[in-house]
Amino acid sequence: MITKLTLRMDENLIESAKEYSVKTGKSVSRIVADLFEIIKNEKINREDPLTPTVRSLKGILKGKQIDEKDYKKYLEEKYL
Repeated sequence: MITKLTLRMDENLIESAKEYSVKTGKSVSRIVADLFEIIKNEKINREDPLTPTVRSLKGILKGKQIDEKDYKKYLEEKYL
């Protein structure tokens, strides 16, 4: 069900939103709806807690230069 929503914002912000709307080809309503969808999804993701094992591994490879070849080499060394 689609319902009307009235927003009160700074005039400059409204003008920026309209300019962005023209650039992207999306209506201001669609842009606002997309933002609300992002917020909703972030909330859902935060409510999904990580297990202790996953939490300990999170970010462990950040900044490392690892690719599929490295993984294959690891598997060959481990199992062959």
